[in-house]
Amino acid sequence: MNWKEQYKDRITTAADAVGVIKDSDYIVCSHAAANPQVIMRELVAQKERFSNLHIYHMLPLGYGDYLLPENAKHFHHITNFIGGASRESASLGKADFIPCFFKDTPQLIGNIFPVDVAIINVSPPDDQGYCSLGLSCDYTKASVEKAHKVIAQVNEYMPYVGSTNKVHLSRFDSIVPCTDPIPEIPLPSITEVEREIGRNCASLINDGDTLQLGIGAIPDAVLLFLKEKKDLGIHTEMFSDGAIELVKSGVINGRLKTLYPGKLVATFLMGTRALYDFVDKNPAVELLPVDYVNDPAVIGRNDNMVSINSCIEVDLMGQVNAESIGIKQFSGTGGQVDYVRGASVSKGGRSIIAVPATASKGKVSRIVPFLSPGAAVTTSRNDVDYVVTEYGVAKLKGRTLAQRAEALIAIAHPDFRDELKEEYKKRFNK
Repeated sequence: MNWKEQYKDRITTAADAVGVIKDSDYIVCSHAAANPQVIMRELVAQKERFSNLHIYHMLPLGYGDYLLPENAKHFHHITNFIGGASRESASLGKADFIPCFFKDTPQLIGNIFPVDVAIINVSPPDDQGYCSLGLSCDYTKASVEKAHKVIAQVNEYMPYVGSTNKVHLSRFDSIVPCTDPIPEIPLPSITEVEREIGRNCASLINDGDTLQLGIGAIPDAVLLFLKEKKDLGIHTEMFSDGAIELVKSGVINGRLKTLYPGKLVATFLMGTRALYDFVDKNPAVELLPVDYVNDPAVIGRNDNMVSINSCIEVDLMGQVNAESIGIKQFSGTGGQVDYVRGASVSKGGRSIIAVPATASKGKVSRIVPFLSPGAAVTTSRNDVDYVVTEYGVAKLKGRTLAQRAEALIAIAHPDFRDELKEEYKKRFNK
């Protein structure tokens, strides 16, 4: 049977595809913008069949009703990253959180978290019968490789991304064709605070550097100040629309990259339709599994690697909390530590924690004497290199505790510096 015949033979409805899932099965869904929404809607439509269906999914964009607290009696959500769709259930104890580096998620799949069924959202097949995993390679590829059954939502809107980010349709047990729009994230609004943070971060970036940038106002603000740079590269867990202009203008070209020269390397993507169209069949874009892309040893093979991440709070020792508000899990470790450590082993590498000096409309300092009680230490004080706010740059690596505190107080919001100085005096008898 050739692949076209296989394709026709495996086409089914979402209802019939979901019908093969049994209660107590372990499900893994493709990540972020590759959320298989059509099949997940059908799963919820059939929820009365389930009382203990286990679902692993990091960050679903778009439809996520299976994560609602009222559906916890049907679906047991397990994740290593809390997002908007899962935050309420997690706070109520109706979803479980696994502390885990992003790079280690493929090791969870099929081991700590068995996978009976992988539910994925893929592109139409190419002329050899391969479907691209589209916008989510990360742990999705591992789930396809390890699952007992694979349900594929073959989506006309899913871009074909990368040369190896694909799976042959013969691996699919069920195929559900659809024309479901890919979830998008609107372009962020950049405030003056974020512009100043971007300007300060850009002062640490040189021609020829390779960057890790995420999504949101701060990464996009950094990109605003890189237009005069030359020969920048990208090696990142994900990039978004902000990078497109610099690629088209030639600022980001990867010419001097020491790993995958000329390529924009990532493990997943999310943004607007403009981004999805840009990456579709673009030979300059490679999506690779997260246990490779986020491996610090791999990251470090890029000379002059610069990572830029954000956080919730930083204490005067340089400990970074990027994931919890006290004991309440707000997000997850993600790839922050992967890239901080990768940049540290890169020849000429630097890592930056970029954060506004205040939160809650200026009422709360993000530079604090102590992390909030119960807060997670995402990035240790031993790992942190630079901290950047709108008030400047603090170099921490290689500095004493007293020097770190001095540098952090200097970039805190002026309204909070006096109380931070009082703590400094008590701590260091100065």
